[in-house]
Parts: sequence; C-alpha cells; structure tokens
Amino acid sequence: MAQIKARPLYAQNNRKHTGVNTKPGYSKSKPVTDQFKEFSRLLAQANVIYTPPRGFKEIPAPNDEDFSFDYALQLPGQDFEVWFQVKSQKQNYTSYEQGQYDIDRETENPDSIYINMSRAHAIAFSGERDNFMRSIPVNVLNRYKADAGKSYLLNLLDLPATKHYKYALLIALQRNHTGTIMAVCFTNDKGPEFFKNVDRASNCLKFKP
Repeated sequence: MAQIKARPLYAQNNRKHTGVNTKPGYSKSKPVTDQFKEFSRLLAQANVIYTPPRGFKEIPAPNDEDFSFDYALQLPGQDFEVWFQVKSQKQNYTSYEQGQYDIDRETENPDSIYINMSRAHAIAFSGERDNFMRSIPVNVLNRYKADAGKSYLLNLLDLPATKHYKYALLIALQRNHTGTIMAVCFTNDKGPEFFKNVDRASNCLKFKP
C-alpha cells in the first residue's frame, strides 16, 4: 500500500477571464450523489479523509441484509471494484469509559471491535470460519494514521451479491477512540495488477492526523 501524496485541491490562476458570464458557485464537476453526501457525513464523524482515486467510477454500494457498505467504486475496463465501510467509535468509547467500572455492564472495548467486524465479514464473503488473517505492519499503519489493522485474502462464495467475483482482499483499519475503516477489493485474477489496483483504491482513505 503506497503512501498517499497530498495534492492541492485548487490550482491558482491569475489570468483574467473575459467574455464568459459565470454565475457564482458554478462548477463543471460531476454532480454529487446522495450516496457520496451520506458517505461524506460518515467520514466526518470518524475523522477520515477521502481523496478520490484517479480512474475510478462511483457505483452503488450494497446495503441489504447480506452486505451493508457505505460507498463503492469500480475501475472501468477491469474486473476490479472496492466497497468501503466507515464507522465512528467516539460515542461507543464514551459509553465504554462511563461503564467500564460498572460490574453490571459488560461493554466491549470499541478499540477492538474492528477485529470481530472484519472476521464476521470475512466469514460472510467466503463461507469459511478459519480464514487466514494478517496483522498490518506498523509502517503501513502509520501511512493511514491508524493504530491497528488486519487483512484477509479471501476465496469468495459464488454469490450474485458479490457479482460472482472469485477473490477479495479485505482490509480493516482502526484508530484508537476514533473509528474504523474497512475496504474490500474484488477481483477475478490475483495477479500483480490486482495488488496495484488495491494500492490505488485503499490509499484514498486515511484518518486525520
């Protein structure tokens, strides 16, 4: 996973424009979808920065009883797409702190919730309970401003919900007292090109410093 390089959002242009009647606030950019508006709200709650990756196209994210994700992208012309799920744990952590000394309340530490979340998704995607899990190295976590993370390389069940993709790489990141990021990258070929696309897709999200 390559490090995200910061890019200026706007380029300064000192040339005077003439002959163009432009209304204030007019933009030639693509219209913002309702899906992206809701995703942006969740990003803000979880202190996450999103930088749209080049070449990707927004697609509807699944949100049903089988799989519930917040945002999804597709790489046109290739068998590759990625689903994102972002959750804030701030309120959960406040409740945990308030109740951790109450013997009548047993609350799971929100900083460990990402482990069970990622394992449950891995089981749902693969149908296997013993999927091999890797801990994400510290140097990689630092790039995402995360404190912990897990990844699973999965052989997928043949499901219409996952568009009959064969494989997926599931990445779960956690920042203490803040939130979780989950990215699931789908492919039909686990070759080098897949992992290049994973880098491009997964690097678009990171926690704020």
